[in-house]
Amino acid sequence: MKKTAIIIGAGPAGLTAALELLRKADIKPVIVEKSNDIGGISKTINYKANRIDIGGHRFFSKSDIVMNYWKELFEISVSPANYPKNKKWDLTTDNVFIERDRLSRIYYLRNFFDYPVSLNGNTIKNLGLFRIIKIGFSYLWIKIFPIKKEKSLEDFFINRFGKVLYQTFFKDYTEKVWGKSCKELSAEWGAQRIKGLSVTKVISNYFKSLFQSNVQDISQKDKETSLIEKFLYPKYGPGQLWEFVAEKVKESGGDILMNHEFVGLMQDSDGRFITTCKTENQQKELIADYVFSTTSVKNLVNAMLDVPQNVKTIANGLLHRNFITVGLLLNKLKIKNHTKIETLNQLIPDNWIYMQESDIKMGRIQIFNNWSPFMVADENNVWIGLEYFCDPGDEMWVMEERAFIEMAVTELEKVGIIDKNDVLDSTIIRMEDTYPVYFGSYNKFDIVREYLDKIENLYLIGRSGMHRYNNSDHSMLTAITAVQNIVDGSKDKSNIWDVNTEQDYHEEKERK
Repeated sequence: MKKTAIIIGAGPAGLTAALELLRKADIKPVIVEKSNDIGGISKTINYKANRIDIGGHRFFSKSDIVMNYWKELFEISVSPANYPKNKKWDLTTDNVFIERDRLSRIYYLRNFFDYPVSLNGNTIKNLGLFRIIKIGFSYLWIKIFPIKKEKSLEDFFINRFGKVLYQTFFKDYTEKVWGKSCKELSAEWGAQRIKGLSVTKVISNYFKSLFQSNVQDISQKDKETSLIEKFLYPKYGPGQLWEFVAEKVKESGGDILMNHEFVGLMQDSDGRFITTCKTENQQKELIADYVFSTTSVKNLVNAMLDVPQNVKTIANGLLHRNFITVGLLLNKLKIKNHTKIETLNQLIPDNWIYMQESDIKMGRIQIFNNWSPFMVADENNVWIGLEYFCDPGDEMWVMEERAFIEMAVTELEKVGIIDKNDVLDSTIIRMEDTYPVYFGSYNKFDIVREYLDKIENLYLIGRSGMHRYNNSDHSMLTAITAVQNIVDGSKDKSNIWDVNTEQDYHEEKERK
């Protein structure tokens, strides 16, 4: 009888695992997905033909395996260097990546600053000479007297940027994301997400760019991830790609069960897994030889029988931050200090704007037109997403929808980016368990990991499945690695956990 695998969750990790099982292991995957959407937090919401990307997903990876995986699925349409910003591509196919220029900036003191921060005329003008001098002395001081043992994320930032630059451009936004002081956050987050970024790297990248051609290879392997200048993006957003992968899984013999909530997991006397799923009308049991879990570690452990109490206690102390996006359709943006009020693509080319302003709760703005012109139904309108981070059950999470949208519009007008009268339409999207956090019981997570890793043929993959703040390419690599372990007959799962922990791990492995 052909072996089967239950995959919990239809996000990038789960879908990649399913396709890899079909291609390499001749194992039938059965994906169980709680919602009616494909893609997890990489799904794309279609609101009146205006599309919302939950959190923004740049399709870029230093892993050749992942880049080749994407290129195998979708064609690539390279935009001309002098592409007219206010005109759509004339594409003959929908299944295509658009090559995009990456630009994100920081909004602080009601002005725009480059991200990563660069020492140019605009920065000096907006900050003022006195603050620039303070930043310089602060950076020199920390280079002479570094913090020897980084105990917190604040220590991590200060060691790399100096105290004044950290307080100016990193502190407020980071604390909005995590809901805690940087003094209370583990340095591990910085080591994982921006491990190679520093003032030295930023300056080095700036001078390199002065002598480089504008035409660059999309791989950009010589750049830190935070400094990349180009990325790929599906024509209709990330969800389009994952919906395509889901169809390929079904065409190749896999099953995807939507609206099936995973609620139970046990093993029979033969070691096979019995997975219990709940639908609207019934509960059903699915039997499989393997289980790949992308649900939260807390959900997985609570669904299992006879788990030691200390493991269960730690798992229930693993926390997540939730995510809210307010979609706003506008006539135009109104940027303070700009003498002309023009349509979006004539005015600002940003993908993201990081809101460092401390007098608003908003964390970031996405400008969907600049991810792909096909994300907005009418190219004459501006389609943006206002992003907020919150805890389950807190004031923002339970706020009534219209009140929340009104708050978001008021905040954006307050900082001088829009006029309320230019709002044409709005919507709100709430996403649970979006960001696994490195506090709560996380310092004891290894106990849970060790217990679950000992269960043969159970694989934790993806962001929530591993309680690790991975990007989608890292989540895919965990799935690819897990399937390869099955093919190779390896019982050691440490290589799955090695993904995105060692700098250049995958580049080195793939060159061998």
